[in-house]
Amino acid sequence: MGLNRRLRPLSAANISKLPEFCQGCVFWESAEPLEVLCGSSCDPEAARRWYLDVSSEWGECGRIALEGDEALGFIKYAPFRFLPQSANLPGASPKDDDVLLACMHIRSEARNLGLGTLLLRAALKDIASRGERAVYAYATTDTRHLEKQPMISANFLLHNGFTIMHPHPHYPLLRLELKSLALLTENFESVLSSLRIPLRQRMRMPSPSIESRGIQE
Repeated sequence: MGLNRRLRPLSAANISKLPEFCQGCVFWESAEPLEVLCGSSCDPEAARRWYLDVSSEWGECGRIALEGDEALGFIKYAPFRFLPQSANLPGASPKDDDVLLACMHIRSEARNLGLGTLLLRAALKDIASRGERAVYAYATTDTRHLEKQPMISANFLLHNGFTIMHPHPHYPLLRLELKSLALLTENFESVLSSLRIPLRQRMRMPSPSIESRGIQE
């Protein structure tokens, strides 16, 4: 069983627990075209304000899995209007109010154990419970340098039911019909506690970590 594991909303109050590159990363929040890379633009204060603004206007914008005071992983999402970098990516963006999965990162020793799937399902249930009929994601097809990507693996999302809405060799736009996901009764914290994640020495979470072969389980 996990050591005081819990699933919490991602917010300005706990972004200090994210990987260092993620704490101040404003890739998705920036309107100017940027290199598609974690930390290509960093502004810790702007990142904090973004979480406050989105939480105030729209609501919770992510989930973070914690073990004690440390993060095991997180997933971040918001309507397109809060993620203007999406306008610089290939293909026509959906409507401003449609929800985009921005990124997800998993601590190295927590990969391949089901945490990615758990975070995704928790996010989808939250989004579906707000009445959204679909969710979108600009995904990355790069399976070699996922730890540097501010996107979720295309392989992982396709493995979890997403379909390709706009093909692209590097950054396809994916979509998932939410349908009855709002009716999910899964106890996510119970599942989180049951994951066989090995203990480690206490230290700050390393730079963004995603499963290397593209299936962020």
